[in-house]
Amino acid sequence: MDGAARSGKQNIVEGSDSLKTSLKTGIKLTNVAKASIEELIGDLEDFLRQRKLKTWDKNDPRVLVFRGKYSKIISNLSNLSNLGNEKWELPNNPEEAANLLLTLCHIATYLLNKQVDALERKHITEGGFTEKLYEQRQNYRNLHK
Repeated sequence: MDGAARSGKQNIVEGSDSLKTSLKTGIKLTNVAKASIEELIGDLEDFLRQRKLKTWDKNDPRVLVFRGKYSKIISNLSNLSNLGNEKWELPNNPEEAANLLLTLCHIATYLLNKQVDALERKHITEGGFTEKLYEQRQNYRNLHK
C-alpha cells in the first residue's frame, strides 16, 4: 500500500513537472499515477475483505459525509502547500479509515482521468513541445532568409 501510494504521488509530481517540455510524457506519467492509485484501491478493498469489513458504496451516507467534509477542506486551500497544515480528523476504526482512503482514492482517480483528458485535448489542439520548437525555428528561418 505504501509503495502504491508513493508511486501515485511521485508520478503526479513528475508528470506535472514534465509538462514544461513534453505533454506526451506528462500524459504518460499521469496515467501511471492513476494506475498506482487504482492499485492502492485494490489493496484497500483486499484489506477490508480479508478482515470481513464492509466496503461502503459511493452513495453510502458515511461516504457522502466524507466527500463533503474533505472537499470543503481541500477547496478552501488557497495553496496546496498548506495541505500539510490542515487539521485532518482521521477515523480510529479500521473499516471507517479504509473507506475514507478508498473515497479519497476514487476522487483522485476521477480527477486524474479529467487531467489526462484535458492534456490529450491540449496535445491535439496545440501540439507538443517539439512541434512548437520546430515551428519557432521555421518562423526564424523565414524571417532571416
